[in-house]
Amino acid sequence: MKKRVTGIGGIFFKVKNPDQTKAWYHKHLGLEVDRYGTAFEWRSSENPSQKSFSQWSPMKEDTTYFQPSKKDFMINYRVENLELLVEELKREGVVILDDIQTFDYGKFVHILDPDGHSIELWEPNDKVYDQIVEARTVS
Repeated sequence: MKKRVTGIGGIFFKVKNPDQTKAWYHKHLGLEVDRYGTAFEWRSSENPSQKSFSQWSPMKEDTTYFQPSKKDFMINYRVENLELLVEELKREGVVILDDIQTFDYGKFVHILDPDGHSIELWEPNDKVYDQIVEARTVS
């Protein structure tokens, strides 16, 4: 297997009022926000002509999206070849929380780390994601 994690795909965290949090970050830190948060647009050092993205999303404090984790945040990692990686992780005894889900903008699966954090793995399709993302924060 060539690579596993290739970067941070996103940071998701629980807050009391996601809209208020997004507004604060927009006003004070200049993040462009939409209903999900913002997508940080960046370029790969291996392929500078290709756009890539990392998602930043405050979520309602009662979200069940991180379950079974009780933690207040979840990190999403960008990966290559999710199907092969999941097979490797299974052989290594990693807890796989769900089946791989496929969308136009990429494939996703959730795993559990040894500290009880739900980790989302994303094999992105950045070309499609670039077409659907509404708010982006660009350096």
